[in-house]
Amino acid sequence: MNSSFGHLMTEATRLTQAGDLRAATALIQSALGAATPSPTGATARADQGDVIDVEAREVLHAEPAEPAAGEQFLPGSHTGAAGTRAYKLYVPPGYRQGQSLPLVLMLHGCSQDPDDFARGTGMNEAARAQGFLVLYPAQTKHANSSGCWNWFKHNHQRRGSGEPALLAGMTRQVMQQYGIDARRVYVAGLSAGGAMAAILGSCYPELFAAVGVHSGLPAGAASDLPSALAAMRGGAGDRPASAPDSPPTIVFHGDRDATVHPRNGEQIAAAGMAAPERERGSQGRAYTRDIYRDAQGRPRAEHWLVHGAGHAWSGGRAGGSYTDPQGPDASAEMLRFFFANPRA
Repeated sequence: MNSSFGHLMTEATRLTQAGDLRAATALIQSALGAATPSPTGATARADQGDVIDVEAREVLHAEPAEPAAGEQFLPGSHTGAAGTRAYKLYVPPGYRQGQSLPLVLMLHGCSQDPDDFARGTGMNEAARAQGFLVLYPAQTKHANSSGCWNWFKHNHQRRGSGEPALLAGMTRQVMQQYGIDARRVYVAGLSAGGAMAAILGSCYPELFAAVGVHSGLPAGAASDLPSALAAMRGGAGDRPASAPDSPPTIVFHGDRDATVHPRNGEQIAAAGMAAPERERGSQGRAYTRDIYRDAQGRPRAEHWLVHGAGHAWSGGRAGGSYTDPQGPDASAEMLRFFFANPRA
């Protein structure tokens, strides 16, 4: 973990203990938004000797990509329990009103926005090729100064409350407007967005058929600033078993992630599961994939540990921020997993 991130964590803990929650909140938001791999793509060596070898690019003020013929990337907004959030909705070419297509909800990481996240993950290109819609909510600086989803606040972790309720309501709004196939609605996210995706899967298992978490944390990993700091630095501690109706989940995490400890990814996938089947391979970077099955032998979770990768979307495109083009294609693998798991 790099020295600046460690310093922010230590100082935020001190401020919390001293009762200065406003200052501590500002620091943790700064840590969540800024403790990322170097945007230059160069290998960096931290003071403690850790190495982040990841092509992570931070792209500022990039112009939205021009849509291909017949496709649309539409702006919209939704008002719910946590106020109003804008969104962008990708509609593939050839879509006909009332056509029953899948929907993927994509939750960006800190300091990102829908256009940036779409470029970096390549999800719109995948939707064009495979025929589904993609919904990208946008966090506001008013709700979080670093543009992070508020996964670590207790009032944003419950069904019917805060950002989970707003995002679920936004999803239902789009489903109704576009006649989405209710059996094939999925959610994925990066970092703070990954943590919020896990929360949405836990709170709304009847809505989301499967969940993808990239470089995120388990639902309930934190309820305040000290527990958020602890989870980011070393994992979420003792985790309860997944509820029987929890959606199938696929997890990606780099083993050199200096922002969110890789142990969090394992905890998401392994909660309440028996020992996994393990395979090792290489797609640009080497990886270890663990497959967890339920008592009936059905795959319920996959955990991809990408070796040498930091805090960035594996297999991402260079045009977006916080991407690692070298790694296995997280977007393609998540979609494979999603479409193999429609809601019963």
